[in-house]
Amino acid sequence: MVIGRTVLERFPAGGPRGSWPAEEFAHARRQEGMPVEVVMDLASDTFLVILRGAEGVD
Repeated sequence: MVIGRTVLERFPAGGPRGSWPAEEFAHARRQEGMPVEVVMDLASDTFLVILRGAEGVD
């Protein structure tokens, strides 16, 4: 859980392409003007694409 930010999508870290799917998804959202970033959630071994400054908590 990331407090004060909304998780838009989750990608497994153990996938054959590593963080690339998360980075590609984030890039597409940035092209739409969304302030997103990719972070690693070590507890769940996933990459999270989060919306910075969002009101919701996921």
